[in-house]
Amino acid sequence: QVQLTESGGGLVQPGDSLTLSCAATGVGDTSYGMAWYRGDQRELVALITRNGDTDYSDSAKGRFSISRENAKNTVYLQMDSLKPEDTAVYYCNLLGTGYWGQGTVVTVSS
Repeated sequence: QVQLTESGGGLVQPGDSLTLSCAATGVGDTSYGMAWYRGDQRELVALITRNGDTDYSDSAKGRFSISRENAKNTVYLQMDSLKPEDTAVYYCNLLGTGYWGQGTVVTVSS
């Protein structure tokens, strides 16, 4: 059974950095794409394809970076220069599927 587990959320100040992690289990050896979404509307933040290609929302470009560590079946979201409007629950998703993590809360506030 596929399971996605996010971690790394927290309370930070504007301008700070945070790295989110998403560990995938039950996906076997098949290469897959992953994505990070946020909020109730599930706004796409960033994605990385099975080939390692990446794409970002306009709000994330230049500040966020998505990467993967295949040996650990883990995807990361490095978030720099955080703003209050980045405050949200962040979810990871097995790209193109209905598999979602439980979410991790990011709060950016002074």
